[in-house]
Amino acid sequence: MKIVNPATEEVIADIALADAAEVDRAVERARAAFRTWREISPGDRARLLRAFARQVEEHAEELAQLEITNSGHTVGNARWEAGNVRDVLHFYAGAPERNHGKQIPVPGGIDITFQEPLGVVGVIVPWNFPMVIMMWGVAPALAAGNTVIVKPAEWTPLTALRLAELALAAGFPEGVLQVLPGAGEVAGTRLVDHPGVAKIVFTGSTEVGKQIAAKAAGQVKRVTLELGGKSANIVFADSDLAKAAASAPMAVFDNSGQDCCARSRILVERSVYHEFLERLTVAVRELKVGDPRDPDTALGPLISAEHRERVASFVESPYFQGECPAGPGFWFPATVLTGDEDRAFREEVFGPVVSVVPFQDEADAIAIANDTPYGLSGSIWTRDVGRALRVARAVEAGNLSVNSHSSVRYWTPFGGFKQSGLGRELGPDALAAFTETKNVFIASES
Repeated sequence: MKIVNPATEEVIADIALADAAEVDRAVERARAAFRTWREISPGDRARLLRAFARQVEEHAEELAQLEITNSGHTVGNARWEAGNVRDVLHFYAGAPERNHGKQIPVPGGIDITFQEPLGVVGVIVPWNFPMVIMMWGVAPALAAGNTVIVKPAEWTPLTALRLAELALAAGFPEGVLQVLPGAGEVAGTRLVDHPGVAKIVFTGSTEVGKQIAAKAAGQVKRVTLELGGKSANIVFADSDLAKAAASAPMAVFDNSGQDCCARSRILVERSVYHEFLERLTVAVRELKVGDPRDPDTALGPLISAEHRERVASFVESPYFQGECPAGPGFWFPATVLTGDEDRAFREEVFGPVVSVVPFQDEADAIAIANDTPYGLSGSIWTRDVGRALRVARAVEAGNLSVNSHSSVRYWTPFGGFKQSGLGRELGPDALAAFTETKNVFIASES
């Protein structure tokens, strides 16, 4: 696989793709490593995770530059992402010694529970946030005592490969964390099908997530799925309209819109709809699309020419489009649409395209927000605390923000409603997704 810099279209690496036989060998290595990894004391496992975090800290700029070159991320985003990888490792380094069971009162003896690791976990990573999403699955899985095989996206394997090297440098035993670049329909499919893999963590499209869930069902294989989104940004007339409009562009255009949490439907109360559109247009016009290494750049390129063509197919009569570079690179301008009947309003574009539509009242806003098969994230802008609570409870989404656009923190749970996924990642409860509860009763009389 030739790996291309999306900002220059230059080939930056040539990566061998794993076939099904290599996946089988990796699973055997992971199964062998699991027998010893699960027995490593919680304190020692925690120390290894902290050592891994230190390696990431020491190589943070290298990782950020890899992500800029391989994924086209802006320099500010890429440096934040490297820091997030470090922080997630530190957070879950505290988990092995807190993976507690329970003592439950019963007659005739004592009853205790253990949180047992599953075994080999397959983590299938998307191309939009390669190292961040990889670590969301890897860190809690390792902390719980599992071994992990990562299948990065074909287009963006470089940070995953480097992180695996840093894990070895931190002292991780061979086979505990492996990275296998490969085609989804080959390496990914074999990872899902392999009976020696106990769980699959997948982030990607809802279409592929459904296929994985169906395959996993044949073995009753555990899955965590973080899938698509078509999130609403609901702006009421009583909100701080200037702040809502100024913050709205990067709530959808961050990472050039290649974000499942993108607030790509802005719903605005009708009485302030035109004022909001004017303010939004000013904010979008100020966004710089260009060289991701420039600190002033807000939007870098899309990931590929193929994806750029897909995004462009959603745009017919834009209300407003910004500017973007000509020449090499997979550039696409920030785009504002105003129709609610076109594909862009209902389907996940996964690019810098936002639809802005009016609503009549609170009930209408909730109905429009929920009129989608997705339910991942969203925002609510209002000064009325009661309304904020009512709407937050009524909107069918797993991650909501009031008067902000923050959805993902590594110490709080993250996941979707409806066809946006199954299960939760991050937060203190993530270990439960990588363990099984074993109940043991011990009679007090032999």
